[in-house]
Amino acid sequence: VQLQASGGGLVQAGGSLRLSCAAARRTFSNNAVGWFRQAPGKERAFVASINWRGGDTRYADSVKGRFTISRDVAKNTVHLQMSSLKPDDTAVYYCASARGAAAAVGISGYQYWGQGTLVTVSS
Repeated sequence: VQLQASGGGLVQAGGSLRLSCAAARRTFSNNAVGWFRQAPGKERAFVASINWRGGDTRYADSVKGRFTISRDVAKNTVHLQMSSLKPDDTAVYYCASARGAAAAVGISGYQYWGQGTLVTVSS
């Protein structure tokens, strides 16, 4: 499964961005999808995930109440709506397709990764 993440950019603190993750060539409709992020000098960290049906979601504590993950099964796309952005949210954001249908929070639960999209939040 080839994944393509898009929607990153430069935004001021307090602003919003919407990231999208699309699957090329094959569908990931039977798999959970997650978003991770990696800031400079830091390890890749879990942000949010959604199960294959779209009814179960997981969020990192740092983004709860500010980020919302959703999926459009018909369009084979997963979105991450990010609001009230903070400078600490600055990172490269990656989407990934999980090994199974359930929303997972650990990196080891994911097998296919997109190329990443840079989000920069200025203060």
